[in-house]
Amino acid sequence: MNEKKDALYLECYSGISGDMVTAALLDLGADEAVLRKTLASLPLDGFSINISRVKKAGLDACDFNVVLDAEHKNHDHDMAYLYGGVEECGHTHDVHEHNHDEHDHHHDEDGHAHRHGHCCHDHEAEHCHDHEHVHEHTHSHHHHVHRGLAEVLDILNKADLTDRARATAVRIFTILGQAEAKAHGATLETVHFHEVGAVDSIVDITAAAVCLDNLGIEDVIVPVLYEGTGSIRCAHGVLPIPVPAVVNIAAAEHLNLHITGAKGEYVTPTGAAIAAAVRTSDQLPAEFTVSKIGLGAGKREQELPGLVRAMLIRPAGSEYAAQDVIYKLESNIDDTTGEALGYVMERLLAAGARDVQYSPVYMKKNRPAYLLTVLCLEEDIPALEEIIFAETTTIGIRRVRMERSTLKRHIYTIPTSLGDVEVKMCLVPHCNGNEVFEDVEERCYPEYESIKAICKRTGRSYQDVTRQVLRELAENKED
Repeated sequence: MNEKKDALYLECYSGISGDMVTAALLDLGADEAVLRKTLASLPLDGFSINISRVKKAGLDACDFNVVLDAEHKNHDHDMAYLYGGVEECGHTHDVHEHNHDEHDHHHDEDGHAHRHGHCCHDHEAEHCHDHEHVHEHTHSHHHHVHRGLAEVLDILNKADLTDRARATAVRIFTILGQAEAKAHGATLETVHFHEVGAVDSIVDITAAAVCLDNLGIEDVIVPVLYEGTGSIRCAHGVLPIPVPAVVNIAAAEHLNLHITGAKGEYVTPTGAAIAAAVRTSDQLPAEFTVSKIGLGAGKREQELPGLVRAMLIRPAGSEYAAQDVIYKLESNIDDTTGEALGYVMERLLAAGARDVQYSPVYMKKNRPAYLLTVLCLEEDIPALEEIIFAETTTIGIRRVRMERSTLKRHIYTIPTSLGDVEVKMCLVPHCNGNEVFEDVEERCYPEYESIKAICKRTGRSYQDVTRQVLRELAENKED
């Protein structure tokens, strides 16, 4: 069995955004050179990357900054624009006349008025209805493209991404697109992302996916997202906090939200979408050790410091034992022959079942029958259920999710006087009653197939061969 890797715990007590997650992962050890190379392969213009160290609430943190050129500037971190005229972040920001004139409206050469602004802020994917687009302009009256999800996915497909990183980015964007579509009465196929937001959003989402893949992270624990209160300005007007896209993601993906008394937006739609896409659990182990810590800083200056803390953790005692999840499939069978059941067991084991058992039971009307029990991983359930339905007379299969603890084990090939033998070695901790491991016992289990092969070759009994192999292993250990 492969040794279980540390899980990633994302602590989001002061919100979450795409740049904060990426910064935390870089601080955790993600390869900056790999990230820069991948982002350079994106078929996008108008941005550069700056990675630096900053102080946030007196703490040293990593800052990941997507720097947009003059043509693509937005108001993601313009506090006067985001909260102007309303009492947020502990005080009132004034909205200057030029903000209203330049940021909210613009007349093009034909005299048509276009609303101008930024919605879903903090590098979010902007959107609009089929008949209502939000345009970004500068004094040169340049024109921007509005991308739909298909165009965004095409950009990801053309970039130099690993399959795993690309799949993660696609899932994040799909979750984000579904939330934005629901908020505006559109569909996933028709919702459009405003280009100014999309450039930042594509970079942030891609960066987070690349860093997760580079770190080899498989399990991500996100217990809760802390959000503020009040309202925030965007291209569609003033929206309540949490903004609709964040609420939609939380509802669809069962994210846990905690509303604080702090004024302002702390959970951005991109941050919520990343959390929803990569989270595998919302439950922390009762006790755990921390292997490494990364701290990612946000850009906004608000009542709470924008920080995401990323920790690589492992359950206490997991140096010797690992915890994972396994599924149990059960079915009562009363009219299938013993020969058929034997064949079913062979097929199930060959298809990936971890164990298969038959237990005699009595069913309705005292009919003798068998209880079929199959242990398997979640990804193997469809194939195993298909075999059970095809090869038995059952019309129903029960499914139970179970957590389990397993001793870590390694397979070694050991030379003996009878030939090479595969041996499973396990470490068993001995506890003193206070959860302190004082000693470790090493257990050795010769593999069945190796012993059987020696028996066939030598004509000796299974028990005789096993005893000799164990004796030689013990002697070698003492030497």
